[in-house]
Amino acid sequence: MSKRIIDKIEEIEGYLQELNEIVPLNFEEYKSDFVKKAACERYFEKIIEAVVDLAFLTIKEKEFQAPEEDKEAFDILFGENIISRELSERIKDAKGMRNVIAHEYGKVDDEMVFNAVSEELPKDASGFVRIIKRIVK
Repeated sequence: MSKRIIDKIEEIEGYLQELNEIVPLNFEEYKSDFVKKAACERYFEKIIEAVVDLAFLTIKEKEFQAPEEDKEAFDILFGENIISRELSERIKDAKGMRNVIAHEYGKVDDEMVFNAVSEELPKDASGFVRIIKRIVK
């Protein structure tokens, strides 16, 4: 496994741990604490960007066809039987949500973001990291 992949995995794991330490216990707390809300949104962005980077590094290391855009990386990993279609779709959806948050494409759905940072993102990013660790030895 290349040093860049190891570093990226450690980065994701660190972000996930930090997110876990700040994410509110419930939506009401999330909605009312603008500092935690902003921090959670930023961690969401950082984690997704790091997951995309890890996907690209994995594709390069395995010498798979290079994707032309970020979301295509997960289609390639699915096509190579590295990740499930379901995980591929969830990460691509998260990438889309990240773009909405980062670029303010319309109003951000706070409840959706809270559910993502409190449940979906940690599970999906951790699962993705576990898979990559297993296949890139």
